Amino acid sequence: MDPMASMNQVNIELYRIFLHTARLGNLTKAAQQLHITQPSVSYAIKQLESRLEVKLFDRLSKGVQLTPEGSALLEYVEQSFALLKAGEEKIANLKNLSSGELRVGASGPMIKHLLLPALDEYHSRYPDVRIRLSQGKSSDIQSQLLDGHIDIGLVHLPLSDDRLVSSHLISQQHVFVVGPAYRHFAGQKMTASGLNQIPLLLFSKDSSTRHFVEKWLHDYGIEAQVDIELGSLDMLIEFAKRGYGAAFVARAFAAEELRDETLFELQIAEPIPLRSISVATRRDMSLSVGAKQFMELLIDSLRSSYGSCL
Repeated sequence: MDPMASMNQVNIELYRIFLHTARLGNLTKAAQQLHITQPSVSYAIKQLESRLEVKLFDRLSKGVQLTPEGSALLEYVEQSFALLKAGEEKIANLKNLSSGELRVGASGPMIKHLLLPALDEYHSRYPDVRIRLSQGKSSDIQSQLLDGHIDIGLVHLPLSDDRLVSSHLISQQHVFVVGPAYRHFAGQKMTASGLNQIPLLLFSKDSSTRHFVEKWLHDYGIEAQVDIELGSLDMLIEFAKRGYGAAFVARAFAAEELRDETLFELQIAEPIPLRSISVATRRDMSLSVGAKQFMELLIDSLRSSYGSCL
């Protein structure tokens, strides 16, 4: 009989009984500790000896004593049960969020305006969970999800791969904003074609926001004439404030500047569709307890700040 094949067939309970018997040196005491009968202990030991084809204990008048083969086996059984116990403790820690890691990714504006409040709360509640945060465009975040580098990604739709699945988080209204130099345009209704009167400040060509606004303009027969391309929301807002032209941004992400009147929203006659920000995950991967808890905090945070847009 192949020893390995035999061991694979042995119930782990036999090893547990063997371990207690070896430590106590007595079948009756092992039975009492295991809350089973003494004949059950004796039968289990015989089963294990039969399957391994070695004698594990010498029977003495006052108990049992390990044979050399039994002593050799005990060392590995103790290590195995110690590893199992460590594994259970690790799972308990992960479940209680006293260890583990949270891997999430999003664009810079989403991190600043949507993720940070939830991340602050999560970090405060579970300081022992390591937070790994990746910044990038929606296409970059989707690639990181597919590569297994992150578990949760905030993205603009559409998804690039059917291995990803998304759930809607929040709807956003994008608008054109200008600084004081072009404030006079904000006081009148403009058509989409009228935007050609003002230099356009847009995200770089490979961004989903750039694709979105170009498609919207194209639907009205307009080809975007872009004067300045920038890679961050903060730079778009700064250049708009300084009078370089009209920037296309999410209204919520420029709320402070609009409130302080360092930026002004242009009133466009043609409606700009709402954009959905979604949370994306791998279709074939289950979220950890920690990731699920973060999702709950994120939704609560967004509901508190943007309730009407959820």
